[in-house]
Amino acid sequence: MQRPKIGAVSYLNTKPLVMGIEEVGDEFDLIFDLPSRLADRLAAGELTAGLIPIVEAGAENYTVVSNACIACRGPVWSVKLLGKVPPDKVRTLALDEGSRTSAVLAQLLLARRFQISPQTKLLRIDEDWKSTDADAVLLIGDRAMTVNEKDFEFCWDLGAEWFSMTGLPFVFAVWAARESEHLSQLDWMLSTCRDTGLEHLEQICARYGSGYGLSLSDCLRYLGEHLHFELGPQEREGADLFFRWGKELGLLSGSPPRFYECLNA
Repeated sequence: MQRPKIGAVSYLNTKPLVMGIEEVGDEFDLIFDLPSRLADRLAAGELTAGLIPIVEAGAENYTVVSNACIACRGPVWSVKLLGKVPPDKVRTLALDEGSRTSAVLAQLLLARRFQISPQTKLLRIDEDWKSTDADAVLLIGDRAMTVNEKDFEFCWDLGAEWFSMTGLPFVFAVWAARESEHLSQLDWMLSTCRDTGLEHLEQICARYGSGYGLSLSDCLRYLGEHLHFELGPQEREGADLFFRWGKELGLLSGSPPRFYECLNA
């Protein structure tokens, strides 16, 4: 019988969640792929579960199967909106293709704060973002973490802006699955792997940080302070509000994802 497959993205912020999956979950295979392909493969039934952007989890009939997630309770550092003009003057917006969730969040914040809806254009991952002629640009990952903010009229850390506006955490990604007989195994395994990763943050940072241009201390600050990895009541409340506002503005069509029954206990 074919072993169930778990899909994840090989990004720095996923390392605490996937460390030890192969040891803890020896009945599953761990598959790495691009975010868009992971979502497609989960939708096609090729994966049992996947760590996917929360907007993708809401777009399909998925169940969130673990209280392990990628979230922030303030500045996230790796997701920034940079403007060449003041924020209320933004008319064109270049969106990093790496994250649909952050793209929706950037547009939502501009709409809620200034009642503006800029024309958007795609910023490819391999494209030099400095060459864009857009009024503002959304950057994620190491491009956002190393940018010189003094070169811009404004720089929003989207985690900080969301928290300032709502007082709630923001959830970027969750472990999602279709209904299957493996849900109880996934719940335990993925939460246990998260706990194992958090116990070994320094080891993770020493191994991977330099590959993302980060010193050991900066990597520890990013994973240990800017991000957090537990989906609690406030995180769910923040996710519900994000989907409600997104639907009101026409930026999202799905509903907040469902939660596996054990997570509701």
